Amino acid sequence: MFPKPVDRALMRLDDQRWSSFRRHIEVFRNSDLVLTTFTSFRLISSDLGKSIARTSSQPVVAREIDYYNKTIGSIKSIDAFVKNDRVFKFAMKSFGLEDMNYAKAFMKKMLSEGVESRTAMANRLSDKRYGEFVKAFNFARYGELTTTFAATRAGAVDRYVRQTLEETAGAQNEGVRLALYFQRKASSVTSAYGILADPALLKVAQTVLGLPVGQKTDVDATAKLIEQRMKIADLKDPAKVQKLLQRFTAIWDANTSVATSSIAPIFGGSAQGGMSLDLLYSLQKLKR
Repeated sequence: MFPKPVDRALMRLDDQRWSSFRRHIEVFRNSDLVLTTFTSFRLISSDLGKSIARTSSQPVVAREIDYYNKTIGSIKSIDAFVKNDRVFKFAMKSFGLEDMNYAKAFMKKMLSEGVESRTAMANRLSDKRYGEFVKAFNFARYGELTTTFAATRAGAVDRYVRQTLEETAGAQNEGVRLALYFQRKASSVTSAYGILADPALLKVAQTVLGLPVGQKTDVDATAKLIEQRMKIADLKDPAKVQKLLQRFTAIWDANTSVATSSIAPIFGGSAQGGMSLDLLYSLQKLKR
């Protein structure tokens, strides 16, 4: 039996297309072929809302969200926040900081300093994720009221789900995760140096713009090269970012020699044009 999304899609096929699908489905199921980075990114980003909803409905994710929503309101201090391991890890992952879950003393110090002073630790670090985290969970300024604000509730949950979506995609294909990350962060970039300061953004730029790679590259020269090859203002335009990332994923595929799935020609065109989102997701699941 096929998953329900596949069943629904198959019911819409005429006899000829159904016969073609049946001839190819076992080949796909038993092969080592995968969707390309280009196609996978389009699959997720073409209906991002649906991709996010799918992620949030996964049992493990849904349980963590439910616990966080029920608990965060009872957290009234930095000590209580850090002590509740489950809530703390949820919040850290929301801001892409889960690799620092172990550094509770470091995070407590950062939270206690807040972000009001220019000399606060969070403001002095080149990694802006820490500043964003402390700004959201600003116990130093708001005290017991901190967890009543949207940033620590729906905002943190939305970030958690998006982070999980990107990590899940990355487990299958690093290029897709890079593209999704760039898509999320692009509008916040104000200069070429913002790209240079973020390893993931830089990786995308190096790939799509043909930038030099290596520790000995001159920062200022590379920044000028970025500005020559890309208008930073265009990163505020979702359509232009999408076009840039389509180029990136195509180049990533060419560079990494990712195999192309044989499902595309089954319906007489591209995989994206011939099949629904649900069907493509279901076909991917058949491989597991």
